[in-house]
Amino acid sequence: MARAARSIVVVAPANRLAPEAAEKVAAIAREAYGDRLRLDFHPQCFLASGHFAGTDEDRTKAFLDAANDPAYHAVWFARGGYGSCRLGDDMFGKLNRAAHLKDYLGYSDMGFLLGRLAREGVGRSVHGPMPSDVARDGGEASVLRALSWLVDRDATALEAHWRADARAFAFNLKVLSDLLGTRAEPSFADATLMIEDIDEHHYRIDRAMFHVTSSENVRRCAGVRLGRFSKIPENDPPFQKTDREIVEYWCARADIPFLGEADIGHDADNRIVPFPTALSTTA
Repeated sequence: MARAARSIVVVAPANRLAPEAAEKVAAIAREAYGDRLRLDFHPQCFLASGHFAGTDEDRTKAFLDAANDPAYHAVWFARGGYGSCRLGDDMFGKLNRAAHLKDYLGYSDMGFLLGRLAREGVGRSVHGPMPSDVARDGGEASVLRALSWLVDRDATALEAHWRADARAFAFNLKVLSDLLGTRAEPSFADATLMIEDIDEHHYRIDRAMFHVTSSENVRRCAGVRLGRFSKIPENDPPFQKTDREIVEYWCARADIPFLGEADIGHDADNRIVPFPTALSTTA
């Protein structure tokens, strides 16, 4: 018996998506899934308003249109960058039943939306590859990994330490640090917290870890796993601590278990990490 078709819509809450990237992803999807997948790119993905994919109002409306449309099973975020925290705060009160039944997939700057949706108990937030990753070395495999989970719940796409019977989150470290104390902060109680980052000096990683591990919410987590920290600029003078040493130091100082590595990062090998689906709030 043929499997039922799935439908996915792509929106861009931060930076715009290059049309050629959308074309490549659409071709990959057609080749891999044929009639089993409907993949649509919201026109807003290609708008430009300074740094952003359209104005704040454009991006807010596109997200609401996509989330509330019962024709789609999932919302796939086009790319990261910066801008998702600027979406209208009142839009979360406008999400309908269809929005509560969807998957929301992305990473990096999308952590602001994923965290808020998880906190509000809306659908399922999922850390994982985005359409823009098609431009990376090995990008086709990255796109197929995301689609394999969204369409078929392919367990091989999951981060190896993720378990269905345990809570887990995955965030870019800078985004995680910035969302603490905001309405985008879910409860991390008893959860494994996976972190990754890119283009940050070691001293900035150190400073972010100070802030993150100072959070009482974070200190209630089950432990921290270290994803890949890539393209770290040279420090002058040398910081003389690796990203792992920095994370281990701050975890030990905050009495947070350090659990080892996680297979996530700003690269084509980035794995899938579904967030908890139960309503989450901070204490």
